[in-house]
Amino acid sequence: MTYNAEVQFKFDATWTPSYSSSFSDDDFIPEEHYLITAPAADLNAKQYFKLFEKFMLCVGMCPASIRSGAMSLVFNDWVSEEEQRKVCKEYEITMDEDLEEKFKEWKVRDEEWTRLKKGPMGTALTDEELTNLEEGK
Repeated sequence: MTYNAEVQFKFDATWTPSYSSSFSDDDFIPEEHYLITAPAADLNAKQYFKLFEKFMLCVGMCPASIRSGAMSLVFNDWVSEEEQRKVCKEYEITMDEDLEEKFKEWKVRDEEWTRLKKGPMGTALTDEELTNLEEGK
């Protein structure tokens, strides 16, 4: 048995010129028709989003708005924090609630790096010595 599936996004727009307007009618296309089709039998969720992104670009959405809309599907009040954290982990992003703890970790690392840069007995290490230290030599 053969399975065929197709998904379509269709956009139709017409504009009726007003000859009394002060701007030129050649600023507008009187009709626009977009039909985007794709075989849908084996599309995964990311491919569907990519397809819909192309459609939204065709109808004039800006890329920043598209990204914001996609992120609003994950980071809203109806999605559990556990699910949001899974996405954060997958894409290596930090939630605002975790920034204070990250800042504390960075401060400890910076203090350790400053201590290591001083070298034995408080002497300053040369760039070569620092490179060797970083490489574990």
